[in-house]
Amino acid sequence: MRLPWRVLAPHTAPVRRASSVPAGLMNFVPACSTTDAHSLELLQDFVTRARRLFVITGAGLSTESGIPDYRSEGVGLYARTDRRPMQYAEFVRSAKSRQRYWARNFVGWPQFSSHQPNSAHKALQRWEDRGKLHWLVTQNVDALHSKAGQKRLTELHGCAHRVTCLGCGAISAREELQRRFISLNPEWRAQAGAVAPDGDVFLEDEQVLHFRVPSCDDCGGILKPEVTFFGDSVNKATVQFVHERLAESDAVLVVGSSLQVYSGYRFLLAARDREMPVAILNIGPTRADHLAELKVSGRCGEVLSVIQPL
Repeated sequence: MRLPWRVLAPHTAPVRRASSVPAGLMNFVPACSTTDAHSLELLQDFVTRARRLFVITGAGLSTESGIPDYRSEGVGLYARTDRRPMQYAEFVRSAKSRQRYWARNFVGWPQFSSHQPNSAHKALQRWEDRGKLHWLVTQNVDALHSKAGQKRLTELHGCAHRVTCLGCGAISAREELQRRFISLNPEWRAQAGAVAPDGDVFLEDEQVLHFRVPSCDDCGGILKPEVTFFGDSVNKATVQFVHERLAESDAVLVVGSSLQVYSGYRFLLAARDREMPVAILNIGPTRADHLAELKVSGRCGEVLSVIQPL
């Protein structure tokens, strides 16, 4: 059954609040005006009426923790550089590409792995504790929801804190691989460039020529982050599991995602087919704006911190 929805009033005064983003991290958060009071009221009404809320989160949630995204206007990777993320087919096919990828990832890992949940992650975890949030699906691979204590969670695109072997399927901790990198490359040094969204940094090709990459301890196979690379597809069992959690829910809230990638957008199409009410909190347009009954523009942490899971 659809939740009642009202049209946003066009000229409601904004509510002034302190920024949810720590100083120094704002460079990855797109420009956005303060969310107006009426929008907050409508989102509060939406959340209050939901009994089993299904939440989808994206990179716009983690920019407030200092992790850049790909598509944000002016500050995303695509806007800042001509670099593009590693493609799955290239990683599998080319040992040189894997060497370059892992060298960059090795340099960037200490910073990437140290990022902490922000006020938006913590708010969603409180919603789970209060019984408001039925399931959370994140497109992020940064483990920040897990760090915040989220339990009813599916990491749709995997997690950069885990490593998988493409040969035998063994799963290991990324920290363990970092120790192996250090052991194999005791004298290797590289000057890092800008940070990329998935934990690596930009290095020139000549900087990585002598970087050594280990193989799987169990079978000698290729090691890869347990994440869905561009050009790869999400595990079918994971997709089916998420559809089942969606079917148990009564409303959908999108937080910090443009939904440009089909792997997440498909669940909005399924929600439409089920005639489920949808609300979106994001800076900038999304692929699913036409499916939403409520669209709120604002920083995730600032907005979610004042919405109560009543």
